[in-house]
Amino acid sequence: MRMRGEVMGYKREMEDEEEEKQMELVHSKKFIMVGYALTSKKVKSFLQPKLESLARTKGILFVAIDQNKPLSDQGPFDIVLHKLSGSKWRRILEEYRLTHPDVTVLDPPDAIQHVYNREYMLEDVADLNLSDTYGKVGAPRQLVIEGDSSSIPDAVSKSGLRLPLVAKPLAAKSHELSLAYDKFSLQMLEPPLVLQEFINHGGILFKVYIVGEAIKVVRRFSLPDVSKRELSKNPGVFRFPRVSCAAASADDADLDPCVGELPPQPLLERLAKELRRRLGLRLFNLDIIRELGTKDRYYVIDINYFPGYGKMPEYEHIFTDFLLSLVKQK
Repeated sequence: MRMRGEVMGYKREMEDEEEEKQMELVHSKKFIMVGYALTSKKVKSFLQPKLESLARTKGILFVAIDQNKPLSDQGPFDIVLHKLSGSKWRRILEEYRLTHPDVTVLDPPDAIQHVYNREYMLEDVADLNLSDTYGKVGAPRQLVIEGDSSSIPDAVSKSGLRLPLVAKPLAAKSHELSLAYDKFSLQMLEPPLVLQEFINHGGILFKVYIVGEAIKVVRRFSLPDVSKRELSKNPGVFRFPRVSCAAASADDADLDPCVGELPPQPLLERLAKELRRRLGLRLFNLDIIRELGTKDRYYVIDINYFPGYGKMPEYEHIFTDFLLSLVKQK
């Protein structure tokens, strides 16, 4: 036991020395201090060595926030970057924002909660109803189900939604989804959930990453189209894991130009600008599809806060430039 205590004490001394060295480095050079509170999974995917290395050369230092210590006692920070759940953490952040108005918090907790609930997630897209010479952007018709599953067929009939329907958990922290081909199989689903009309889109979706004013678009394989014949001959509910992961990249695939052509940049820029303002977020992405058989009819089917930027090409440069711009704006 004594030996173990000595080892633990030595380890703590080493950690303290490392922290002192880091602070000496900070004081010797004016770094932009970015405190981060992320899950271990997010740290691994986002804070990759190439990002931290580039950030250092640009005068940016990422510092882990210790959740066991008062946030106000840490730092000082120029920016706080976070993606943690729980009401306790939200309260801590809100209090910190009030007492540290000069620190940029990415992003406001209340704004994040709005897109974590699929009942409200796409409201701003639907209200915006964006339409210009480059195209039209809307949201699929949807229905929220919170009651007993046996009531779903009747609720769908009354709503006028057309089959097939995509079923997604109401809480947007889960990315699993199901595709229901017939009305009576809907009873197999487990509320609370949201039902969206499925729109054929050539099996391709556009993942639009937004980092402040920067926009990056990549293609991802999505759910395949459903014909009327398939709809009538395949009753049931089909479950899918995450469909738009990095392994499903379609950027190098040989696609029909009518399916694979990226949405017009001016349309995306206008959409991103409006949603940044309406949502109050600066770090998010949009899953967008183009209706099959159209050139300019787009639908936003999902919004994700602080998505997997590690999968976005050139994310290190885009993200560090964004952090620098935040400090310049102060």
